[in-house]
Amino acid sequence: MSGKIVFFEGRNFQGRSYECISDCSEIASHLGRCSSCRVESGTFMVYDQPNYTGQQYLLTRGEYPEYQNTIGFNDCIQSCRIIPAHKGPFKMRIYERANFEGQMQEVSDDCDSIQDHYHMSDMQSCNVMEGYWLMFEQPNYEGRMFYLKPGKYKNLREMSSDDMRFNSIRRITES
Repeated sequence: MSGKIVFFEGRNFQGRSYECISDCSEIASHLGRCSSCRVESGTFMVYDQPNYTGQQYLLTRGEYPEYQNTIGFNDCIQSCRIIPAHKGPFKMRIYERANFEGQMQEVSDDCDSIQDHYHMSDMQSCNVMEGYWLMFEQPNYEGRMFYLKPGKYKNLREMSSDDMRFNSIRRITES
């Protein structure tokens, strides 16, 4: 895993800065506020709450001088997690109901509409076997997103505070 993100207190890379090369559960312990950032290498998931919670957004190499407008956060970035580069195959099983019940589909590629491609009325649990994925609340990779690393997720509705449904999924292929 290699990556580097630099956070700045002010917009347009102004004020004090904090360089981060790994996960950071609470940026506020390093900066009073984080209003802009620059991803120098790697891929990061950023969160609008401490401890990797709240709204999240994937940032790739580039500059984010006023990310509140760009990524839709109402407040500043509070925590971040580096996304490991994955070079092998991608594989996940998605289930129509919680606890791995109901219709099951095995997925190894991006899917812009779970309902259209797999004829599933809902997706409430999954088992990520290989790779790192993003799930989106709307078709065509739009709306709020959630990061999934390898593991079993027996109730996806518990991941959001408002019983959000997931309608599209995409592999994280950028490193």
